[in-house]
Amino acid sequence: MLKEIYISNLAVIREATIPLTENLNIFTGETGAGKSILINGINAVLGQRCSKDIVRSGCDKAVITALFTELSPEICSKLDELGIAHDEGEITVTREISADGGSVARINHRTASVSLLKEIGGMLINIHGQHDNQILLDSEKHLDILDSFGGDDTLLNSYRESFRQLQHTARRLGEIKKIEQTRIERSRYLNEIVDDIGELDLAEDEDDTIEKEYTAAKDSERTLAAINGAVQFLSSDEAVGDMIVSAERSIAAYTENIPELDQLYERLTAAEIEIADIASGLEKLADKIELDGQRLDYLSNRLSAINKLKRKYAEDCAGLIRLYNDACRELGQFDSSREEIERLTAEREQLLHTVTERAKALYEYREKVAARFVERVTSELEFLNMSGVIISVKHEKGKLTVNGMDTVEFLISANKGEEPKPISKIASGGELSRIMLAIKSVIADKDSIPTMIFDEIDTGVSGKAAQKIGIKLRSIGRVRQVICVTHLSQIAVMADHHLMIEKGVVGDRTETNVTELDMDGRIAEIARIMGGEDPSGLMLENARAEINKAMENQII
Repeated sequence: MLKEIYISNLAVIREATIPLTENLNIFTGETGAGKSILINGINAVLGQRCSKDIVRSGCDKAVITALFTELSPEICSKLDELGIAHDEGEITVTREISADGGSVARINHRTASVSLLKEIGGMLINIHGQHDNQILLDSEKHLDILDSFGGDDTLLNSYRESFRQLQHTARRLGEIKKIEQTRIERSRYLNEIVDDIGELDLAEDEDDTIEKEYTAAKDSERTLAAINGAVQFLSSDEAVGDMIVSAERSIAAYTENIPELDQLYERLTAAEIEIADIASGLEKLADKIELDGQRLDYLSNRLSAINKLKRKYAEDCAGLIRLYNDACRELGQFDSSREEIERLTAEREQLLHTVTERAKALYEYREKVAARFVERVTSELEFLNMSGVIISVKHEKGKLTVNGMDTVEFLISANKGEEPKPISKIASGGELSRIMLAIKSVIADKDSIPTMIFDEIDTGVSGKAAQKIGIKLRSIGRVRQVICVTHLSQIAVMADHHLMIEKGVVGDRTETNVTELDMDGRIAEIARIMGGEDPSGLMLENARAEINKAMENQII
């Protein structure tokens, strides 16, 4: 429980040490005296967000320290898990808020993160403020309330475990399918590579080898054609040899007359012999040159095909081979991804079946919880002077979510004969407060949170309804610590421990003080709440009578 809270330089509170007891602790005070500041201080040590504006003007920082004692086994276990000492079942939680906007949190003087403060604080205190009534107006929160009342999370945890497995599998399946979809075009491209390059069955550096062989063959072809052309020229009807013979015959009869002509004749005769020898030599050389026309055609076509692929894929021969091997390997991986899709699809179907069955079991469990919830809350509402109010739970099946297939909404009928309708449409502020108190009451024995704080739970109520709220708060205070801020005397008289928050001026500064009230102090404060400042003697007597009446009629 929260044994004591120390506040320094928090707004108008310069310094205050506030002791608390294990039962019903009531805070009262005039409007604006600083009751909300007290709640803000408690929220701070619970890890809630704090504004630098709450630091007292002119001060460097505000400090709030809370002492928690008689820690439950659940809290001690959590502290052990976090490595936080809790000697004699006690811990102190401190929050410092700097005027520059920073903050420091400590548990047992050891620095802690705000998130850790929030985690521990959520196990120590449950605060119900006016804004919590809005939970009732939000039907999406009703399922959480119903589960809190049920108190057994076994089915829900089992369902969530399988649901998250289903989510993971479905997400993985979706990712692979998406990748598979993008791979379709890739697969076409890779298959084209495999078909194009695989058909050639390329060897390493084959393009260079064929290029050299083709060039040599082409050179041989051109050489043979040149030789054959020369032979044909020398062997034709108008060949050089025949012209030489004709020239010989033309001058043969005159060689003896002119010595120079005889020399030229002999040269013609030698040229005839040389040309005939050249023609014979060319024919012999042509016979030596081997030319395979089919091989040349093969080389030409092969080289053309290779060069076409080199241009298409912008790779040399080695690059084409690499591209082919990579394409084959990647296509093989595509096969494995299809196997993964088949496996995940089967796994998803099995998980969907499991999740659906567990959702049905969870639905049936909640159906029984809803019946008990209506019975218990109805009983509490009757006690809180709302006997004419009928509450029901609209429980339907919907799509599968992390919370099951259930949709839950609380309905009420405030008047006899009227069909129950959503709370958000017909409940007044006072009714919301009492309905929430009724719900808090039935949930109180379902959790292990030792302290409950009610901030102005009495909003919108008065008279007998307020008295019933006070009795209910005292009843809850018998099983756990209750701290309540109120402005109604009917609730204040129920206090086991009454503290007054009052504001005054010290020097030239406003200060708020928190004072423990003895019996005389309680009588004076109750009388003030009932009748205003400077209560009459009769009002004081009425206040005493109300306190005595509350003490005599203890509600257990």
